[in-house]
Amino acid sequence: MKKIRAIIVDDEKASRDSLRQYLRKYCPDVDVVQECSNIQEAGEAISAHQPELAFLDIEMPYGNAFDLLEQLEEINFEAIFITAFSQYAIQALNLSAAYYLLKPIDIDELIQAVNKVKERLQNQEAIHHARILRDNLSRLQPENQRVVLPLLNGFEVVDMQDILFCEAADNFTCFYLRNGDKPMICRKLKFYENLLAEHGFCRIHRTFMVNLRYVKRYIKGKGGFVVLENGRELPVANARKAELLEQFR
Repeated sequence: MKKIRAIIVDDEKASRDSLRQYLRKYCPDVDVVQECSNIQEAGEAISAHQPELAFLDIEMPYGNAFDLLEQLEEINFEAIFITAFSQYAIQALNLSAAYYLLKPIDIDELIQAVNKVKERLQNQEAIHHARILRDNLSRLQPENQRVVLPLLNGFEVVDMQDILFCEAADNFTCFYLRNGDKPMICRKLKFYENLLAEHGFCRIHRTFMVNLRYVKRYIKGKGGFVVLENGRELPVANARKAELLEQFR
């Protein structure tokens, strides 16, 4: 495979130098065509070089990586985001299944992220996770946002408002969609519980998490049951009952 044209965007020179050296030593397929210290330089570099990959530091003064994405008319490159840990950033990235690295950068994680990008480019997958991320950040209403679900043979982009509920199945999570589809995702329900809790979803049982907008009825009991708009009944664990009822107060 030909080398991947890449840019590095980070306001700290030491961080740029370190990443460039890591890439040169451990990811020889990546050709860094320009390094940028701010988003203005990054925008110019993207226009000039048409990179296939951008390493974007999230927390920068005078505009961050998300601001850069907002300014671009087209996002035709893969992105690996770098952060010193911002919970808001991590949640947004996970929602869009975007690749990210925590500072200080772990070499194994860097290699893994680059390999995923290489695989995507080789398979010529049309969607760019950075584009989904930008769209989500620009949509104020959670129900209008989308989540990228990684499948065994690719991924599926789903509107949050199309998810009825999720069901745990060992190390997998099954998403039940309004159109009847049931994609199975190789991640535990706990991951999506943390990710979707602020977007109108509630864990009601060790096995189930529901989209509250589709709960039409609650039936009393030790824990009780919820009835969804499609008639499906799901049990509520006694330990989760108070949390569920609080959502409707």
